[in-house]
Amino acid sequence: MKTETRREQLQPPSLLGNILRKLHIDIPLFIGLVFTSLLSFIILYSAGGQETGILLRQAARIGLAFVLMAVLAHIDPHQFKRYSTLLFNIGIFLLIAVLIMGQIGKGAQRWLDIGFFRFQPSEMIKITTPMMIAWYLAEHPLPPKSKQLFIASLLTIIPTLLIAKQPDLGTALLVASSGAGVLFFAGLSWRFILAIVAALSGMAPVLWHFMRGYQRDRVLTLLNPEADPLGRGYHIIQSKIAIGSGGIYGKGWLGSTQSELDFLPESSTDFVFAVFAEEFGLFGCLGLLSLYLLIIGRCLYIAARAQDTYSRLLAGSLAFTFFVYVFVNIGMVIGILPVVGVPLPLISYGGTSIVTLLAGFGILMSIHTHRTFLPN
Repeated sequence: MKTETRREQLQPPSLLGNILRKLHIDIPLFIGLVFTSLLSFIILYSAGGQETGILLRQAARIGLAFVLMAVLAHIDPHQFKRYSTLLFNIGIFLLIAVLIMGQIGKGAQRWLDIGFFRFQPSEMIKITTPMMIAWYLAEHPLPPKSKQLFIASLLTIIPTLLIAKQPDLGTALLVASSGAGVLFFAGLSWRFILAIVAALSGMAPVLWHFMRGYQRDRVLTLLNPEADPLGRGYHIIQSKIAIGSGGIYGKGWLGSTQSELDFLPESSTDFVFAVFAEEFGLFGCLGLLSLYLLIIGRCLYIAARAQDTYSRLLAGSLAFTFFVYVFVNIGMVIGILPVVGVPLPLISYGGTSIVTLLAGFGILMSIHTHRTFLPN
């Protein structure tokens, strides 16, 4: 028996194992991402009016994002640490450039046009901010002291305010969450966390004063959407109707009346979860949440198994940011959070958020596979 066991251990790895080793792909995480992406095509076909065009565009963006993920997974994590400061500074420079000469669309100034394509620098900041803070904290003993906490908070606040100025509250929230995630995994005490929450609560009147009119309307709509059912409260009311009408088992695929009859605005982007809930019901929603939890759990496992402080902090922050994506989108769709324009990750139609998310997962795979498979 011992001879047979030793012989099995000496057998060369399978062809699939060799391919995955060379690509530095983490199989459990990759399977979760693929299943979620396939689910995106199923629900977008229904939410998008059964048009194949939206599926082709989504497929192109997801394909590009997976290629980027594979490229980043192949890079050694030490290289990410080496260039963290440079990438963060470039991102801040681009955010300033957006405020000076960025393109305006739908009342917001978020895009930079460099001739042959345009992009949102704020998407880059979602990754470079936790990279920068993880790099800084990794150079000091943990848990961080008051000085390190102040500098790390400043590194989070600067890009957050620049993005909020565009204005883009959804992305600003995600950037702030990515920075907070690094601090949390660095061992920030609960006493300090509660103090921050209390300070923010005390600053609520000041923040209310500086909020724009439409931002105040979103908060008031959250508290009482029925006050303006055909105006500001229309989105959330129709979203709740769609979710409630799905019941336990749902109406079945392509059975979303709220979407088909155009009662539900933004049905393929911000409110795609409402379409999903109407068609697949409570059980379908639990299945989707379970899939998200598996992805998050795998990310946290990778963070726990990281071989150095920088990798552990960065991986934990990327996992936390993905959780915030899910929580904020579903929270605003079911009416417990204001509408801030955060897409349902890997499901909503769009390109920039998918590319950013899969880039983050590529970094996570790099952190894990370069630890597991050491170069010869």
